[in-house]
Amino acid sequence: MSKVRQIITISPGQAASDGAGVKLTRLMGTGEVKHLDPFLLMDTFESDNPNDYIGGFPEHPHRGFETVTYLLAGRMRHKDNAGHEGVINPGDVQWMTAGRGILHSEMPEQQDGLLRGFQFWVNLPARDKMTAPRYQEYAVNSIPTESLVPGGTIKVISGRTDQGTEGPVRGVATAPIFFDVTLPEGASFSQSLPESHNGFLYMVAGRAEIGSDLLGERHLGLLGDGDLVHVTAGDQGARFLLLGGQRIEEPIARSGPFVMNTEEEIRQAYQDYRAGRFLGEDQWDC
Repeated sequence: MSKVRQIITISPGQAASDGAGVKLTRLMGTGEVKHLDPFLLMDTFESDNPNDYIGGFPEHPHRGFETVTYLLAGRMRHKDNAGHEGVINPGDVQWMTAGRGILHSEMPEQQDGLLRGFQFWVNLPARDKMTAPRYQEYAVNSIPTESLVPGGTIKVISGRTDQGTEGPVRGVATAPIFFDVTLPEGASFSQSLPESHNGFLYMVAGRAEIGSDLLGERHLGLLGDGDLVHVTAGDQGARFLLLGGQRIEEPIARSGPFVMNTEEEIRQAYQDYRAGRFLGEDQWDC
């Protein structure tokens, strides 16, 4: 018999800034919610004041994990030191596997207007931390949407719904699910989530009941153990993100833009970065 997951922690996050002064709300990666294996960080940014975002995220390194960028409004240009460049538009997603090392930037492709979106950090198991960097990028029109009965939709970015709709992001070590779900007033949504996975919801708009708890707008809700997620929208409907990922259950050594398994590996990452080893495939002995 299925066990419905309950909310174990609710958090509004903490005001923070990153990059060149970008104002954001840090929902995971804080003293309150440190991480939820395999998820290391969750930021949301939302402002129509250019001073809050115009500085963007100039070139910086990553190693040992994956970054996921999902936009709801605005445009961001990303560029790396291997010649990869593009623009993320509303509804687009970029899943970047930093692997053994990459230098990249993410800068607003706008001078004014609303910029709203999310960035997640997803850990990699030890066996994959030094893999070659890669991207999975999908425009909004290539991400499938499933219609729900009696109403609502699921935008399926990764993973598979119980009705069989599969997202385009694949081949990720932690077998993630990433759904953007919209429900009308009073409608319910159920989805299986393996016991091997941790999971959480973020309420983009409206509010909803999850078990005996009410999750309000712009709040993060961490899910407890079980194998089924059940959500019922409130009187204004609900839009929420549902994410889950297979637990890695390995030591985490973390410093700035690097996430490894040991402090020695972190020191090596800094040494490689300072020595110019984050310069592309030809810099590595493969």
